[in-house]
Amino acid sequence: MGLQNYADVYSNFDPAALEAEILDGSLDGGLNVCHEICDKWATDPKRVALYYERDDGGDGVLTFAELKDKSARFANYLTSQGIGKGDRVAAMLPRGPELLVVIAGTLRAGAVYQPLFTAFGSGAIEYRLERAGTKLVVTDPTNYPKLTEVKNCSPVLCIDASRINAEKAGANVPDFQHVLADQKPDFAPVMITGNDPFLQMFTSGTVGKSKGVAVPARALMAFYVYMKYAIDLRDDDVFWNVADPGWAYGLYYAVVGPLLMGHATHFNPGAFTPESTYDMIRKYKITNLAAAPTAYRLLKANDHVLPEGENLGLRVASSAGEPLNPEVVNWIKNRHYCPVTDHYGQTETGMTCCNFLALEHPQRPGSMGYSSPGHRVVALNEKNEEVGEGEVGQISVDVKASPLFHFDGYTWGEKDPFVNGYYLTGDMALCHGDGSFSFSGRDDDIITTAGYRVGPADVESTLLEHAAVAESGVVAKPDEKRGSIIKAYVVIKGDQQPADDQSLRDELQDLVRRRLSTHAYPREIEFVHELPKTPSGKIQRFVLRDRAQGEPVS
Repeated sequence: MGLQNYADVYSNFDPAALEAEILDGSLDGGLNVCHEICDKWATDPKRVALYYERDDGGDGVLTFAELKDKSARFANYLTSQGIGKGDRVAAMLPRGPELLVVIAGTLRAGAVYQPLFTAFGSGAIEYRLERAGTKLVVTDPTNYPKLTEVKNCSPVLCIDASRINAEKAGANVPDFQHVLADQKPDFAPVMITGNDPFLQMFTSGTVGKSKGVAVPARALMAFYVYMKYAIDLRDDDVFWNVADPGWAYGLYYAVVGPLLMGHATHFNPGAFTPESTYDMIRKYKITNLAAAPTAYRLLKANDHVLPEGENLGLRVASSAGEPLNPEVVNWIKNRHYCPVTDHYGQTETGMTCCNFLALEHPQRPGSMGYSSPGHRVVALNEKNEEVGEGEVGQISVDVKASPLFHFDGYTWGEKDPFVNGYYLTGDMALCHGDGSFSFSGRDDDIITTAGYRVGPADVESTLLEHAAVAESGVVAKPDEKRGSIIKAYVVIKGDQQPADDQSLRDELQDLVRRRLSTHAYPREIEFVHELPKTPSGKIQRFVLRDRAQGEPVS
C-alpha cells in the first residue's frame, strides 16, 4: 500500500470533517473525553485497552469494558467527595492499570487530570498541588512518604493503603481498591466543551517556577493527527510508547492518543534497560515503538545485547524530546530493519513538526520535519519576521493559520509567549525553505537531559535550600548517552567552607533528588568563588554553558 502524499494531506486538511469522523461528541455542543477514549470502544467485551507488566514479574490485561466499569466507580467516588467539573485530580503512580483507571475516571467526572511524575520530590509536588488547587492525590505505598513532607497536602487515596496504615501509627488513609468496590459501576459522563481543560500539565521555565498548561479537550484532534500520520498507528500494529505518563509525551501519546483510536497501549513500570526493552518487544511482538533519543542511544551503546542478525519485528519507530543523531538513525535501520523518525513538540502544543511515517515527503537527515496537518510552523528572526531558506530563527506557530493549535496561554498567566499572532516556542531551527526545519538549540537555558526538560532556576533554587550554598548557576554539559547532563557551578558561603568537597557534593545531589526530582539533580558539581554576571546582577548562564561545553565530555 502506497503512502499518501504529505502536501496533499496538508493542503486539503479539513478540521470539521476530522471532528465528525473521530468524535462521538462535539467540540462546541459537548463531549466527554472518557467516552471518546474508553466507552465508545467498550461495546466489545474482549477489546483490550492495556497490556501491562508488574514490578513483581507478573503481567495483566485491562479491557475497555473493565476500564469503563472501574472509571465509573472512581467517578462516583469523586462525586461523593464533592469533586467535579474543572477540579484537578492528581495521580502519583507507576505505570499500571490503576493509573489508567484514575485518568479515565477523572475525565468521566468532567474533572481535570494532573500527572505527578513518580521521581518528583516533595518540593516539586508541593508547588504543583498548591498552584493547581488539587482536590485529590492518588498514590501507592512507595510514593506516599513524599506526600507526608508536603505542606497542606491535598487529600490522599492510596493503593494498598493497609500497608501505610499498619506502618504509621494513627494513619487512616483510604484504600483505592476498597473505595472502588463500594461504588456503583454506572456513571453518566459529564459533558464539557472543546475549550474546557481535561489535563493540567506543568512545564519548566528558566526564570521562576514551572508554568501551568491546561490542555483543552479540542487537543484530541491534534493528538489523533499525530498518532495517525506521524506515529502511523495502524489497526494491526502492536504499539508501545516507552515514555512515562508523568510527562506530556507519555500522557498525550501513550495514553490518550492510542485509546482515542481504540488501540491497546502497553505499560512497563520497570527501569529502562536494553535487556528489559528487548524482552518487552519480544513478549508482546511490538511492531510500532516510540521513545526518546536517550533510549535509542542506550540501545546503540549496548549493541552487544541484541544477538547479531535477530529481527525483533519492528515495523516503524518514532523519537521525540530532543534531536535524533544520524548515527542512531542508521543503527536502528541496520540493526532493527525499520525506519526511525524525529518529531518535535512541546508540553504546551503537543507535536507540531514531524517526519511523518504515514506520509510521503522528502527525507532530510537530521531534520525535525514538516508542519503537522492543522498547524503552520515557521521560524522568526529577532524582528518576529519569518525567515527564509538557510536562515535560523525561533520556531513559532502561526496561530490563525493553525486550526488545531490548542494552547491558550499559561494557566496562571506566568508568561506571555504570543507576539503578533505567533506562538513563540523558545527553540531555534534552521529553515530549509521547503517547509522543513532542523532543530538548532534552545533560545533560553532549558536543559534537555535523557529526554527530560529541566529549568535551571528550579535546580538553583533547590540548591539554595542548603545552608552552605550562597548561589549557583546550572547549565547543560554535553554527554554521550544522555545528550546533556546537568552541571552546577556552586558558590559556598564564606563561613561554610566544607572540610570535604565530595561530602558536600553528595549532600547537594541528594537534596535535589529528594526535593525536586531524581532526573533533575546535577551529576556534576563544581565549587567556584564567583559566578559570571551582568552589570544588573543576572547570572550569565551562557558563559557557564560555554565553559561546560569546553570541558571533557562526561
